[in-house]
Amino acid sequence: MNKRISISVPQQPLQSPFLALSSEGLPEGPADALDSEKGKKQPTKKRRIVLRREKSQRGGKTVIVVSQLPTHLSATEIEKLSRDSRKALGCGGCVRDREIELQGDQADRVRRYFEELSYEVAGP
Repeated sequence: MNKRISISVPQQPLQSPFLALSSEGLPEGPADALDSEKGKKQPTKKRRIVLRREKSQRGGKTVIVVSQLPTHLSATEIEKLSRDSRKALGCGGCVRDREIELQGDQADRVRRYFEELSYEVAGP
């Protein structure tokens, strides 16, 4: 009968170059860094948008275009933001080329809505 050769022999772990290091005697880091590690303070990403009022090629109807959305937002997040804003403002609209189009001349209401979501709003 043939003898089986074991191919899963336990191996010793690789040596870690940081194994001998110790944090004893080192000064404390800045308070902000400690807070962010614990989840108390999170870094804020740039949340700036630009509003634009358009009438051209829309049959005389006014549309507010929310443009220059942050690049860290995915297409599904932009779609969700568009859906929530249309629902809150009671208007129609759509998403085209990473821009949200909201129907109606209601720039003040759109500005207030996005400022409540802690966006920095530029434009009309």
